[in-house]
Amino acid sequence: MKIAKLARKGIFNIISYIPGKSIEEVQDEFEAKRWTKLASNENLLGPSPKALIAIRKELPKINLYPEGACTVLRRALADKFAIPERMIVISNGADNVILMIANAFVNEGDEVLMADPTFSVYANVTQIMGGKPVKVKLKDFTHDLDAMLKKVNRKTKLVFICNPNNPTGTTISLEAFNYFISHLPGSAVVVLDEAYGDFVENAFYPAGLDYVKEGEQVIVLRTFSKVYGLAGLRIGYALGREDLVDCLYQVRDPFPVHRLAQVAAVAALEDEDHAVRSIQSVYQGKRYLYKELDRMGLSYVPSQANFILVDFEKDSEEVFRGFLREGIIIRPGKIWGYPTFARVTIGRMEDNRRFIRALKKIIK
Repeated sequence: MKIAKLARKGIFNIISYIPGKSIEEVQDEFEAKRWTKLASNENLLGPSPKALIAIRKELPKINLYPEGACTVLRRALADKFAIPERMIVISNGADNVILMIANAFVNEGDEVLMADPTFSVYANVTQIMGGKPVKVKLKDFTHDLDAMLKKVNRKTKLVFICNPNNPTGTTISLEAFNYFISHLPGSAVVVLDEAYGDFVENAFYPAGLDYVKEGEQVIVLRTFSKVYGLAGLRIGYALGREDLVDCLYQVRDPFPVHRLAQVAAVAALEDEDHAVRSIQSVYQGKRYLYKELDRMGLSYVPSQANFILVDFEKDSEEVFRGFLREGIIIRPGKIWGYPTFARVTIGRMEDNRRFIRALKKIIK
């Protein structure tokens, strides 16, 4: 029998998520001796030293299954956000939480609303479950909530809002979101993906936790991959009303988060100084990159995240390969429909300066 008849309907229509190129992928082809990866929005300061100590202490126990409910970490997050533990679910990265949400709520034929472009995993998990992704073009690189609201109908089950949005780094306004959520039917669940929320400087940012505490039909996604520098351990979580979170527990794996990730996350939460340094490093780097890009006459999308979408005014694939020759990895924008743009992670100051030096050489 042909595999297409055996497999779940629709999975062959999925456009697989393509991560930014790793150092391992490119170092054999290009001969740079030192690599700087600015493609995946990682924290280049690294994790908290306290997290590394916790990992070393936990290593002798990896012969034992992890604590399935992540009780210690959930308690730490509950204290941090001043909410009950039952309003928190933890899993193997925010990507896996997104899959859990689709598993829990999307039936075949349901519609799932999202921006275009945005994080592609939203569309992928929708298609896996037999749902229909409904994409609404960004307006001025930002979610067009008015246009999205017009697409809502009785089939709409989920609304994904990446805030700040990936790949543009823009945020929705508090006023626009309040209007949007007040006009949604009770049959739709809003998923606010705040993977980059810790970097937001906008005072009028609609913080998802406020809506969770008010009992709105909202699920908030967070991750330890960005500010806390634990991307390699894959640990993320969701906050939401207890009845919504209970649905996620129904589809959750028995042991989704390994021991090292759990203890590292708890230790990272305790090291507030490291988190603040990470955020301040991004702010400092962003100001520097803005200034240098302005001097070069290159436009960019002002960002509330730890990356900047830059318009190089030429084929960004060509620019991408130029950077590879300089030992720097960035993310070309063709996959998002921005062929002259690339997304650049804000790194440490030495990384940012190296990027600008290479850029001047490439453009010249």
